[in-house]
Amino acid sequence: GAAEIEGRVELPKAVIAPVKQNRYEIVATGGVLATNPPIAVVYLEGDFPPAIQPAVAQLPQKDMAFIPALLPIRTGTRVEFPNLDDLYHNIFSFSAPKRFDLGRYRPEDRPVPSQVFEKPGLVTLRCEIHEHMRGLILVLDTPHFTVTDTAGRFKLTGLPAGRYTLKAWIDSKTMHARPVELAATGTLRVDLP
Repeated sequence: GAAEIEGRVELPKAVIAPVKQNRYEIVATGGVLATNPPIAVVYLEGDFPPAIQPAVAQLPQKDMAFIPALLPIRTGTRVEFPNLDDLYHNIFSFSAPKRFDLGRYRPEDRPVPSQVFEKPGLVTLRCEIHEHMRGLILVLDTPHFTVTDTAGRFKLTGLPAGRYTLKAWIDSKTMHARPVELAATGTLRVDLP
């Protein structure tokens, strides 16, 4: 068996607003982008071999929102942006790791518009037509990542033995990090911060 890490990330309080059931939104306060309710992306940073097969992920638009609002992916992943609404969307990003503009497209347009994300970093997504729409893609240089639940709990499994840095991305300005050493098997308990 491989090693695993489980633990809890201390999350900020939710922004008080009626949030649809199981729906996260991206809120911007003072230039900081975060999810509401708050969740974190927990990942293992280290020297990992490149992916043999590039991954494909989907980030649909439904009810004029990105589902999920925060999508962690590995570098080299192709993200498809299916439109599940009965109207046009025009997804774009001005973020340094990936700049693109998909143009206007309808739900039935094929192929589904997509982009490959080669550089690590945070990519902010917007829709030119629906100004309130926001989404985040966190591009990571690791195959080992997960998203916490709203209580901050997480579990990373199938980890190789070695010395790494465990990181938790909370929002566009907040990151926690802790060095970890993993044995070949067993569970390491880590709470951040």
